[in-house]
Amino acid sequence: MSGRATAAVNRPADGGTVAMTPGPLTAARGIALALVAVLCAVFVYWHARRFSAPAAWLMSALGVVPWLLAVRGLWRGKRRVYDGALLLTTPYLGYGLTDVIANPGARVYAAITLLTAFALAVALVAFVRLSRRTAAAPT
Repeated sequence: MSGRATAAVNRPADGGTVAMTPGPLTAARGIALALVAVLCAVFVYWHARRFSAPAAWLMSALGVVPWLLAVRGLWRGKRRVYDGALLLTTPYLGYGLTDVIANPGARVYAAITLLTAFALAVALVAFVRLSRRTAAAPT
């Protein structure tokens, strides 16, 4: 079967959700979801130790709510959500890098946040690249 015929067979019916079959696509999705959970947990724990309770609640909410809004689309494997989630990792990269350099007291948590955000960005890109083969052509 040619590559063109295979691509036509693998296109999702609804145009946005990628069919989840066991393999690298499912693994990339699972890794991305696990890294989102780790990133949010580290971020909340870091700010709970660093700030007073009201400030920690505010900072944690600002850092976690965008991910909570994206989890449903990430779980379903929607490529557009993965594209948007890639943009959500940039504040964590900048914030973590700044605190790794400038804040000796928060270097451990900042480094974990930085490395987790980078790994998450790699997992999101991997999912988007792998799902490109099965996604419908834009109309």
